[in-house]
Amino acid sequence: MFSYRHAFHAGNHADVLKHLVLTQLLDYMVQKDGAVMFVDTHAGGGIYSLGSPQASRNAEYQSGISRLWGRKDLPAPLARYVEAVRGYNTGDQLRSYPGSPFIAAKLLRPLDRLRLFELHHNESKVLVENMRKLDAHAPAGGRGKRVMVEREDGFTALKALLPPPSRRGLILIDPPYEDKMDYRRVKDVLDDALGRFPTGTYAIWYPLLQRMEARQLPERLKRMPGKDWLNVTLSISEASPDGFGLTGSGMFIINPPWTLEAELRELMPTLTTLLTAGPGANFVLESGAPVTGVGARRGRALPTQA
Repeated sequence: MFSYRHAFHAGNHADVLKHLVLTQLLDYMVQKDGAVMFVDTHAGGGIYSLGSPQASRNAEYQSGISRLWGRKDLPAPLARYVEAVRGYNTGDQLRSYPGSPFIAAKLLRPLDRLRLFELHHNESKVLVENMRKLDAHAPAGGRGKRVMVEREDGFTALKALLPPPSRRGLILIDPPYEDKMDYRRVKDVLDDALGRFPTGTYAIWYPLLQRMEARQLPERLKRMPGKDWLNVTLSISEASPDGFGLTGSGMFIINPPWTLEAELRELMPTLTTLLTAGPGANFVLESGAPVTGVGARRGRALPTQA
């Protein structure tokens, strides 16, 4: 069993990018009447105390969510994301950071469904307990059976869930990538999932690292046949010469909402400026769509912004 624990990284710049995009995706999907199934293949512990020994060791949240917390001038989608985080804090103090399961629980409706998977033994126990506490504080007739938590490999478990009965779903795939095979498994599970549920929205988080597998993953996803895609990356500084430390990450969305690219085009310069930690801070936003009768894609990239 690998040792990754997200509590050490809760609320950092990678979480900000991932959960900003997740908030936009969920807000878009709940505008329609049909039930949404949200699947998190690597759900972690659900919510994290920023005063815990793990979170305070490197205090990564100080270069992430803390940079946005007290601001009153954020663009509306950024403010909406911060509002979702604020919903799990009391007053003006930033004490807790919600992971993807808690953000989804905040934004989804009673008719929607959450399917959460976590294989790490300790993390899965924490997730079950945290979701139980969340359900206990829900209004009467609240979350109840709409939330399913299982200690299972999310890559493997996804197959049995697709397609969802409502034919509306958002699948978040965000493994820790400690095992370099995770990069291949992401591509393999998407090949299978898109065969079962081609109209689903898939959001894949990945780190920007020097290792070959990390560089190749988004390029391979762009070549998947017949799907619209959007790729956004955020780097808060140049990578260190030794290659250690995470200075950037990306979100690759398959079948994105038509509104998402324009929203991110407006947001990313501001977000990059707010989270800049040194020279080389930049973002890239690009999208592609199938070309009729041809396997090529039209890609568009924004100039980098500091």
